[in-house]
Amino acid sequence: MSELTKEQAIQMFESSWWVGKSPRVVCMFQLFEKRLCMPFDKFHEAVEEALGRSVWTHEFGLSWERLQKEFLGEVSAPTMLEIIELIPESKRIIVVAGTHPTDASPAAGVSGAERSGKS
Repeated sequence: MSELTKEQAIQMFESSWWVGKSPRVVCMFQLFEKRLCMPFDKFHEAVEEALGRSVWTHEFGLSWERLQKEFLGEVSAPTMLEIIELIPESKRIIVVAGTHPTDASPAAGVSGAERSGKS
């Protein structure tokens, strides 16, 4: 498969070629083209719809070939651990918030009346 030139990619971008196309059609082209020929947010949305799962932004940069293989049905979706492990360990910062509204609140332990000034 030949690669588009920068000028061809710009022309495609300006043509809005992806509008009205199914997510599978968008992915079949853009996942296998090196140059981005559409707005990234639209591409990201198409990939998520085509794969049927959330796709984290870092997967595009660190797991491009796996996304291609997943799209083609050659590999299954990665686990959350596999997605996290794509990020170099020295760069990982993971925040786990509690499930109770006050667990993650800066005013934890303060009643609703106290927060609103009605104590």
